[in-house]
Amino acid sequence: MNDYLVRATGFGGHVRAFAARTTEVVEEIRRRHDMWNTAAAAMGRTLTATAMMGAMLKGEERLSVKIKGGGPIGQIVAEANAKGEVRAYVSNPHVHFPLNERGKLDVARAVGTDGSLYVVKDLGMREPYQGSAPLVSGEIGEDFTYYFAVSEQTPSAVGVGVLVHPDDRAVLAAGGFIVQVMPGAPEEVVAELEKRIGQLPQVSRMIGEGCTPEQMLERVLDQPRILDRVDITFSCTCSSDKVGEVLYSLGREELASMIDEQGEAEVYCHFCNQRYHFAKEQLQEILGQMEQ
Repeated sequence: MNDYLVRATGFGGHVRAFAARTTEVVEEIRRRHDMWNTAAAAMGRTLTATAMMGAMLKGEERLSVKIKGGGPIGQIVAEANAKGEVRAYVSNPHVHFPLNERGKLDVARAVGTDGSLYVVKDLGMREPYQGSAPLVSGEIGEDFTYYFAVSEQTPSAVGVGVLVHPDDRAVLAAGGFIVQVMPGAPEEVVAELEKRIGQLPQVSRMIGEGCTPEQMLERVLDQPRILDRVDITFSCTCSSDKVGEVLYSLGREELASMIDEQGEAEVYCHFCNQRYHFAKEQLQEILGQMEQ
């Protein structure tokens, strides 16, 4: 089954919801960065929520999410757009701890709670939208829920989960949902929604048992109406040409110094783990373009 997300409404239009399966893309990123289990779970939860937030955008709009909680994983960065293209990384991929008291990966210990969740949306305006909220648990799902309430004033429930094989570290299941109550929703709708969400199994368990995004929403919404479906794919925007532009932007003096002192340059993309090597001759060619 390919990764994808769905957007839907329910309860007569009083609730909007998103649900996603992200198993393959989370595994690809884990593999690219050789992530250990707890780090993979933290990244996967963040990526899944970010992908669903991307589905709230339009056209060429895109967003970036950064979580900095002071834990050993460092920062988590995830990006998504309205087309379902996503990418993510963590500062320290080699983080893993024993299971917590609930028998789950100890994501909160890896992330930490001394920090915030930051969101930057490029909506095609002169200035990007920026929002943030303090971390409340480091478990990711609860932190996104709090962000929506505090920064976007939208009552929401966010559930995200990642199941990682304990031995070979492969991601076995990843996905989640975001459910949001629209303004003016009757109290009985809110009460029924809370009841249904409270009865849900763990997200990673549902995905692991083959539950589709549509089936997740059937458990949450009354008479769900699926509005659209978007494939989720890993996509990195880096390239050799773009790296060359970055080197060009350093300026003549700094690039000349690099050639004299190092004789070469290697630029590393945090997102896809690709390394771009520029030999001395290539750097001299870039320097020559500055003098034309």
